[in-house]
Amino acid sequence: MNKGGDTMIVVKNLFHSYGQNNDFAVNDISFSIDEGEIFGFLGPSGAGKSTTQNILTGLLELQKGEATIAGESVLKRSQNLFNLMGVSFEQPNVYKKLTAIENLEFYAQLFAVPTADPKKLLKMVGLEDAMYKKAGAFSKGMLQRLVFCRSLVNNPKVWFLDEPTSGLDPTTASRIKEIIKERKQAGATIFLTTHNMFIADELCDRVAFLNDGQIMALDTPRALKLQHGEKFVNVEFKGASGIETAKLSMTNHEDQRRLNALIETGIIDTMHSQEATLEQIFIKLTGRGLD
Repeated sequence: MNKGGDTMIVVKNLFHSYGQNNDFAVNDISFSIDEGEIFGFLGPSGAGKSTTQNILTGLLELQKGEATIAGESVLKRSQNLFNLMGVSFEQPNVYKKLTAIENLEFYAQLFAVPTADPKKLLKMVGLEDAMYKKAGAFSKGMLQRLVFCRSLVNNPKVWFLDEPTSGLDPTTASRIKEIIKERKQAGATIFLTTHNMFIADELCDRVAFLNDGQIMALDTPRALKLQHGEKFVNVEFKGASGIETAKLSMTNHEDQRRLNALIETGIIDTMHSQEATLEQIFIKLTGRGLD
């Protein structure tokens, strides 16, 4: 997806086997991500999402294939790459004996680039009243917000997010999504791994459907829905026994005739189009759900 910026992440023919055999957790996948793009890596647990992310962030050794970030191979794991990247893990991994602000201040010392004000980061996610409390006393949601803050300490140009809204209340989740959108507008390249298709549909420029270590489809959410989904119209109308409802296909000829008849009689109260969801398309293409 060329938006005029540089290509920030390139993955070519990537393989990974935890058993060093032919049982691949990641099986010959290729994709690229442009600067300023939110790229969704979608699939159920065990699909290979975290394995791919861990290879890109240096937590797993690259076994076979190529992977570069900002033109630099992940095999080098240089200070420059470390300075470029931010990672928000789904499982919190903070220092429990340190306070929230101490966690951020310690982490900031690891970078050779200007870092963000930790107080502003904590306030941004609603942790300003807990900044001097030890992380060991935090709830799961508070820990997740702290990890999210930590991933922003170095103002990353390439930002890896793993289930960033999982387990958060709706208000906090909404704020997290707004921050993600703001960072995209500022030019950050965002690699989002999730099994939440609604989050992906809202945030992502493009998505890849991952299943059993392979990419089954890759395109914009809109293009995937147009290519693989079926359009329906939900109609409420005045029937013989009162208000009746019908779900009519916009491609089935019989349903089209019925819809036209309802429109001509003028008995329709409400009518709403309904497109397929990303989750429905994922199930159609892979034959499995997202649990």
